[in-house]
Amino acid sequence: MPTLCTTLPYAATGAFSGLLTDYIAQKPELAPFYNRWPALENFAAQIEEKKAAYTPEARQRLVAALREQYGPAPAPAIEASLQLLAAPTTFTVTTGHQLNLLTGPLYFIYKIVSAIKLSRELKAKYPQYDFVPVYWMATEDHDFAEINHFSLFGKTYSWDAAGTGGPVGRLPLDGFEEQLLSQLPPEVPAAFHEAYSTSKNLAEATRKLADSLFGEFGLVTLDADRPALKQALVPLLTKEIGEQVSNAAVQAANGRLTAAGYKPQVYSRPINLFFITDEGKRERLEPDTNGADCVEVTIRNTAKCHSQAELLELAQTHPEQFSPNVVLRPVYQETLLPNLVYIGGGAEVAYWFQLKDVFAAFGVPYPIVLPRNSAEYISRANAGKLKKLGLTSLEIFRPLPELKKLVGAALGQEEVSLKEQQQALAAAFQQVQDVAQRLDPTLVKTVAAEAQKAAAGLAGLEKRLSKAAETKHETAYTQLAALKDKLFPNGGLQERSENVLSILINNPGFVQQLIEAFEPLALAFTVLEEE
Repeated sequence: MPTLCTTLPYAATGAFSGLLTDYIAQKPELAPFYNRWPALENFAAQIEEKKAAYTPEARQRLVAALREQYGPAPAPAIEASLQLLAAPTTFTVTTGHQLNLLTGPLYFIYKIVSAIKLSRELKAKYPQYDFVPVYWMATEDHDFAEINHFSLFGKTYSWDAAGTGGPVGRLPLDGFEEQLLSQLPPEVPAAFHEAYSTSKNLAEATRKLADSLFGEFGLVTLDADRPALKQALVPLLTKEIGEQVSNAAVQAANGRLTAAGYKPQVYSRPINLFFITDEGKRERLEPDTNGADCVEVTIRNTAKCHSQAELLELAQTHPEQFSPNVVLRPVYQETLLPNLVYIGGGAEVAYWFQLKDVFAAFGVPYPIVLPRNSAEYISRANAGKLKKLGLTSLEIFRPLPELKKLVGAALGQEEVSLKEQQQALAAAFQQVQDVAQRLDPTLVKTVAAEAQKAAAGLAGLEKRLSKAAETKHETAYTQLAALKDKLFPNGGLQERSENVLSILINNPGFVQQLIEAFEPLALAFTVLEEE
């Protein structure tokens, strides 16, 4: 299905934070919070820095874990990526996301497409190296309420899983068929059903679905909640438990961000780690200092308490029992992967800007931080409605009152304004007030009251005349409001609420169209319009 691709500045959409638009504008106030600006020529230095830090042992550990995860027969393009990852000249382009059911909002798709497209652009620029797109699954996240539902065609589908409170990737798919899959419209592609009906837990299902959507493009999906991979955490755990360095680094960054006029995105804790309990729950570690030589750490919501020495011993012997929080997860990611760039949404960019000093504290290279591509998809039917109203796909981003004026002008609606009459009326009453001042000053207030009454009456007439003018084109304005609400659900961007199935069912080539349209380093908002 052919599409027309246009772009506009992120700031012009009115839908993104000041920090993100300032970053895209390369405001100097933000320069201290990132390492290298996301431009093709800056990846040469990033490659050299990562090449020096990433060890052969780390690469072997990663490839072995991926081989175990995928089993003996990955899809051909994924197999090719795994073979590339074994070579010291291969680097990754990574994005990450929660395990949203059936991919959740559209921006999940846009993140991964951004990673795939950038990998291709890097290969064209640096042919002596290879670049593999990676989707890091947030399998250790325990906030099930954020991911247990999605919207499709105006209906919300949800799953009420048992045993929540631990890493969501480990959740068995009990009840998923009855509660959710069986309720889906019949047009949903079989791959969406198969990913869940053939998997033992949510992590496996999410990986299979990502493989079915993006496997042909060589995307590698990684579940880092594995004991073999957690061995890489040992140095990080030792430093965090023993010195608690991450919180001080984040607090320092927060102070500088606040001074620059930006609000910190995430909250840092004295110890930025969770502990996986024997019951499978993911609970915070909370320190309690009892004197200079005794530091005890409580596992929240349990009666368990460990000394610092005991925790350090556990970190050495059972690192798989620890789970980094939002502050340290990126450090774990960059320790595991030969990664050059992290692609994330506006909120992620904001919290990565809190972490540069954290990376320095742990001696891990800080990646290039790239905002993901964002897009608005306009179906052929909605494109036809736009054209009928005399609007372009870029004009629809304007506020509704402005759009009504544009549509009204196109329909020949007379713009009613009694501004000149108001000015003439005010001038006339001023003359009357001057006369009253000369003849009887006690009447000045009476004249002023009459002037105010007359002005109010004229303003009321202006509103009634404007309403009468609008009534002539009421049908068009109703259509405009409905279209605006359709393209911007609940007043927000389509990508933040709509599921990819709302497009994919009628346009199976949608992912390929995105790959052709997106230019990750252009840092512009994309509008795709069916022709």
